[in-house]
This record gives sequence, C-alpha cells and structure tokens, in this order.
Amino acid sequence: MKKLQLPLSEAEREELKAGEPVLLSGIVYTARDAAHKRLFEMLDEGRELPFDLKDAVIYYVGPTPARPGQVIGSAGPTTSSRMDPYVPKMMENGMIGMIGKGRRSEKVKEAVVRHKGFYLVAAGGAGALLSHSIIKREPVAFEDLLSEAVTRITVKDFPCFVGIDCRGDDIYDLKEDDE
Repeated sequence: MKKLQLPLSEAEREELKAGEPVLLSGIVYTARDAAHKRLFEMLDEGRELPFDLKDAVIYYVGPTPARPGQVIGSAGPTTSSRMDPYVPKMMENGMIGMIGKGRRSEKVKEAVVRHKGFYLVAAGGAGALLSHSIIKREPVAFEDLLSEAVTRITVKDFPCFVGIDCRGDDIYDLKEDDE
C-alpha cells in the first residue's frame, strides 16, 4: 500500500489513481452535515473559518464518545453525498481532499479535477478498526453539535482507497480489467 503524508503536494496528488489502496498519515479535520452547513454559511458571509481550509482534508465522520484511555470512539465514515452541495465552494477556498464512503456527484468530480484534489473512501462498518489509526483529537469548532463538531485529528496509517483522483477517475466506475 502506498503511504501518504499530509499535506500532499500537487505532484503527489497527481500520482494518485482511483482504486489504489493507501495509508494516510497527518492532520485531518472531521465534519459532517451540520458543520458543513455552518462552514458554508460562514464562507457565504465572508466570515473567517475556525480553521484554515488551505490544503485541508475533511473526514466525514461523527465519532462515538471515547472510552477511558482511548483517543476516540468508533470513527467510521458517513455517506459523502450529503456533503456534495458544499464541496465546490469548500475546494474554491482551499480544501483539497475528502474522506467518506459512497458515490459523489458530477459537480464534486468536476471540483476535484479543477482543484487537483482527491476523494478517499474508507471502509463503512469498520469504525472501531479505523479508530485505531487516530492518534490525537482536538476540538476546533461547533462543540454544540457533539459528535458532529469539527475536530482536528492526527491519523497514522489510516487505511482507505482513492475514490476519485485528480483526473476524475472514480473507483465506483472502474471495471475489473481497469484495476
């Protein structure tokens, strides 16, 4: 598996291929539906965001509470398509990658290509296993949203697949002979 250290350079992003398994390490932000709505509204109003979107990767997750001695509870991906309306504007403002599960819209694919970004797919139903790759967690914003609050997590060897690469190739459209 290819190991990736965030932030990724444009050259590193251009090397990614849809369907390729990767181990991701570095800083990732968590945000789901409600947090995306607030971030989008802040951008529309010209307000400063609670974190810098430049080269940011956002994981669509609402983790469960951590048990004593753990950094985080179960942290599996949520369905990414619910964030699709927000992606083009987020990418225009610097976000470069996303982690989630499921297909994305054509507008998301176009934004990924335009900004030379990427979409990574994490295994749904494997939240307990994925949480072992999260080594640090810090609150960032919207704590009233509880598990959907924005947090900064540090991941080490977080397993996923390249879902959409910067050419617009999509793991969900690959044929067996393409892999």
